[in-house]
Amino acid sequence: MKIKEGFVLRKVSDANVVIATGKAAFEFNGMITLNSTGVYLWEELEKGCESKDELVGRMLSEYSVDPETAKRDVYAFVDKLEKANILE
Repeated sequence: MKIKEGFVLRKVSDANVVIATGKAAFEFNGMITLNSTGVYLWEELEKGCESKDELVGRMLSEYSVDPETAKRDVYAFVDKLEKANILE
């Protein structure tokens, strides 16, 4: 999994937002606000996380969360990014 070129995470005041720049801005209008866990997952995707299950493993090593919750949350997060056409 890889974040498409043109999508960037920025801190605006107290909010963490994903915005589209360049050519990506023609296809995606708006922004996505992320909480701290979303920021962590986004940054792991930027590092080159290969699959949803790998991302679940990384989340389990970073947070005190049970495997079922981690899997459900990671899959939901990635699904939202895929529906927004942010992932390659």
